Amino acid sequence: MRFERVRLSNFKCYDDADVRLDRGVTVIHGLNGSGKSSLLEACFFALYGSKGLENELGEIVTIGADDTEVELWFAHAGDSYHVERRVRATGERPTTAKCVLEGPDETVEGARDVRAYVEELLRMDADAFVNCAYVRQGEVNKLINATPAERQDMLDSLLQLGKLEEYRERASDARVGVDRVRRDKRGSLSQLDDQIEAKEDENLHARLNDHRTELESVTSDIDRFEQQREKAVETRDQAAEILDSYEDKRAELDDLESDIEGLREAISETERDREDLSETISDRREARADHREELAGLLPETELSGSADDPPEPAAVESLLDDLAERDDELQETLQDVTAEVSEHGTRAENLRESADDLESQAESKREQADDLDADVAETREKVADKREQIADLEERIESLEGEFEDAPAEFGAAESFREEVAEELSEVRETVASLDADVKNQREAIEEAESLLAEGKCPECGQDVDGSPHVESIDDDRERLADLETDLEAARERRDDLEARLEEAERLVDVESEVRECRSDRSTFEQLVDQREDTLEEKVEQAERLREEADEAESDAAEKREAAQAEADAAEASRERVGEINAERGTIRERRERLERVDGLLAEIADATDAVERLRERREQLEETNDERRERLAEKRERRSDLQEEFDEDRIEGAREQREKAADYIEQADAKLEGLRERRDELQSAVGGVEAEIEELESLRERREALAERVEWLDSLYDEAEQLQRMYGDLRAELRRRNVESLEAMLNEIFDLVYQNDSYARIELSGEYELTVYQKDGEPLDPEQLSGGERALFNLSLRCAIYRLLAEGIEGAAPMPPLILDEPTVFLDSGHVSQLVELVEAMRDYGVEQILVVSHDDELVGAADDLVRVEKDSTTNRSSVRRERPEDRIAEAVEADD
Repeated sequence: MRFERVRLSNFKCYDDADVRLDRGVTVIHGLNGSGKSSLLEACFFALYGSKGLENELGEIVTIGADDTEVELWFAHAGDSYHVERRVRATGERPTTAKCVLEGPDETVEGARDVRAYVEELLRMDADAFVNCAYVRQGEVNKLINATPAERQDMLDSLLQLGKLEEYRERASDARVGVDRVRRDKRGSLSQLDDQIEAKEDENLHARLNDHRTELESVTSDIDRFEQQREKAVETRDQAAEILDSYEDKRAELDDLESDIEGLREAISETERDREDLSETISDRREARADHREELAGLLPETELSGSADDPPEPAAVESLLDDLAERDDELQETLQDVTAEVSEHGTRAENLRESADDLESQAESKREQADDLDADVAETREKVADKREQIADLEERIESLEGEFEDAPAEFGAAESFREEVAEELSEVRETVASLDADVKNQREAIEEAESLLAEGKCPECGQDVDGSPHVESIDDDRERLADLETDLEAARERRDDLEARLEEAERLVDVESEVRECRSDRSTFEQLVDQREDTLEEKVEQAERLREEADEAESDAAEKREAAQAEADAAEASRERVGEINAERGTIRERRERLERVDGLLAEIADATDAVERLRERREQLEETNDERRERLAEKRERRSDLQEEFDEDRIEGAREQREKAADYIEQADAKLEGLRERRDELQSAVGGVEAEIEELESLRERREALAERVEWLDSLYDEAEQLQRMYGDLRAELRRRNVESLEAMLNEIFDLVYQNDSYARIELSGEYELTVYQKDGEPLDPEQLSGGERALFNLSLRCAIYRLLAEGIEGAAPMPPLILDEPTVFLDSGHVSQLVELVEAMRDYGVEQILVVSHDDELVGAADDLVRVEKDSTTNRSSVRRERPEDRIAEAVEADD
C-alpha cells in the first residue's frame, strides 16, 4: 500500500494544501512548528477518522473556519482508492458532515462504515497501524517501555493471533455449553424411563374395555328418553300455536287502539302547523313592505330609473356595477404601476446612497491599510536590523564556545564520547576505592583483635598462650600490609578526585557542544526569518501605493453615485403624487358601488319574500290534504277493531292451556333424567378418552425416549469434538507464536547488526513471553532500558522495522502493508546515531518497502531522500504551505549557500 496524494482545506495550520507522494523514501522537512506532522496526521485521519486523532475532533478545524476537508488518494494491492472526509464545527459540537470512500468495486458512505471498510481492507485498526507502521513523534520508545504483557498483546493483535485465542475461547464455551445440554438431556432421559414404567403398571387396556361397555348401555337409555320427549314437545307446540294465534289477534287489537289514538293526535298537530304557517306568511309580507320602503329612499341617489312599485331590473343594476368594477380595475392596475415606480426609484436611490457609503468606507479603509503597511514596513526594517544583530551575536557566541575546546582534553564533537570514557573509568575507580576501604577496615579490625589477644597473653592466631607459640610475630606483617593498603587507598582516592574533576569538565564540554548546536539552529532560523521579511518589504510598499490609488478612485465613484441617487429620489416623489390622485378617484367609485350593491340586495330580498309567501301558502294546502287522508285511515281502523272483537272463543283457549302445561311437566321430568344420563355418558366418554390419551402418551414417551437416547449419544460425540477443537486452537496459537517470535528475533538481529556496527553487543534475544534482552560481547545480559538514549531509540526503531518486515513478508507469503512512517525519529539521536538511522531506512527500502515517509529537519536524512516535501509557515498569517522539491535542487541550494 502507498499514499499517492493528500489534499487539505482548513486543517489545523493549513488553509489549502495539495501534495503528491511517490514511491521510495520521502522526507517531509521544514522548521519546527511549521506543520510537518500535521500533514501525516491528516493522512491517518482520512483513513480512520476520529480514531486516528490524539485530540478532540474539533481541534483539527482551522481557527476561524466553519469546516475542514481532507482527501486522500492511495493504492492498495494493485487497486486505487479515494477517501474524503469533511468535519463541520458550527454547532455545539463538531460533526462529520461527509465521509465517502470510493473503491474499484463499490462506494462506501458514513464515518463508521468507511472506518470498518479500511480496517478490513488493511487488516488492522488504528492502534495496530500505529504499533506497526506509524512511529509518532515522541513515541519512538513505546515498545521498549511497554511491559512484556502489553508488548505481547500488541504483537499478537498485529499477527492476528488474538483470533486464534478467540476461537479457542469459543470452542471452550461450546464445550461447556454442550456438556450443560448433555447433562440436561441425560436427566430428561432418566425421567422418561420413570414415567414409562409408571404407565405400564396401570393396566390401561383393561380399563378401556370396561368403560366402553358401560357407555353403550347409557347411550341406549338416552335414545329412548329422547324419543318420548319429542312426542311431548310436539303436543306442547300444537297447544302453543292455538294460544299464539289468539295472542296475535289480541296484539293486533292493541296495535289498532294505538294507531287510532296516534292518528287523532297527528290530525290535531297538523292543524296547529297550518295556523303557524298563516302567521309566518303575514310576517313575510310585512318584511317585503319594509324593503320596498328602503328601496324608494335609495333609488334617487343612483343613476337608476324606476320606483318602489316599479323597481328597476336587476340586469340594469348588474350592468352599472360591472362598469364601475371595470373602471376600478383600471385604476388598480395604474396604481400598481405607479407604486412600483415609487418603490423602484426609492430602491435605486437607496442602493446608490449605500454604494456611495460603501465606496467612501472602502476608500477610508484602504488609506488606513496603506498607513498600516507603512508602519509594518518600518517595524519590519527595525526587526530585520535586530535579527542581524542577533545573528552577529550568535556567531560571536559560537566562535567563543568553540574556542573553549582549544586547550580542552577533547576535540569539538567528541565531548560525549570523552564523558562516557571518563564516567566508565570513574565508576571503576570508585569500585576500587570502595574495595580498598573495606580491606583497610577489615585489616584494622584484625590488628585490634590480635593486639587484644596479645594483651591477654594469647596467640592472635590460635588463641594459645604466647609462650612457645610460633605465630606471635605475624601481627607485624599485618601492620605492614595495612600500611600498603592505606597507601593504595590514598592513591585511588586521589585518582577518583582527579576523574571527578575531569568528569565535571567533560559534562561542561557536552553542555558547550549542546549550546553550540542550539546557537547554530537559532542562527539558521534567524537567517531564514531575515530573508523572508526582506522579501515582503518591497511588496508591502507597492501594496500601500496601490491602496491609495484605489481609495482616490472609490471617492470619485461615490460622488457620482450620490448625484444619481438624488435624481432617483425626485422621480419617486412625483410618482407618490400620482398615487394620491388615483386613490381619491377609487374612493368615489367605492361609494357608488356600495349604494348599487345595497339596491341589488334589496331587490333580491323583495323577490325572496314574494317567493317565500307563495311556498308557505302551498305548504298550508298540502297539510290540509294530509289531514283528509288521515281521517280516511282512522275510519278503516275503527271498522277492523269491531271485526276482531267478535272472533274470541274462551273455551278453546282454556283447553289449549291445559295440554300445554301437561306436556311441559313431562318434558321437565324427561330433561332431568336425560341430564343425569348425559352426565354419566360424558363421564364415561372422558374416561375412555383419558385412557386412550394415556395409551397414546405411553407410546409418545417411548418414541421420545428413543429420540432422546440418540440425542445424548450425539452430544457425547460433539463434546469430544469440541474438546479436541479447543486443544487444537491452543496448540496452533502457541506454535504460530513460537514461529513468529523466532522470525521476529532473526529479523531484529539482522536489522540491528546491519545498522548498529558496535563491538559492545553480540545479539538480541526475544523470549516466548516477548521479553527483550541485549547480550554484550562478553555474554552478559542487558535490559534494553539500560542502553543510552540514542542506542535505545535506534533499538526501538529496529524493533519497529522488524515487526513491519514480519507483517509484510508474512508466514504464507507477502502481504500489502501501509507506508512505513517515521515522525521526528531523530529526537533522541546524536549525529552518529542519525547516520545509523539513515542506514536503517536504506535497509528497509532494500527489503522491498514500497514507500517510506520520514518527518525530519535533519540534513543527513534530507540528503538521503528520493523525494522531498517542504513545509513552510507564514509568520504573518501563521498558516502553513507545502511544496515538493527535488533532491538535486536541494543540493544546488546548499552549494550556492557555501559559495
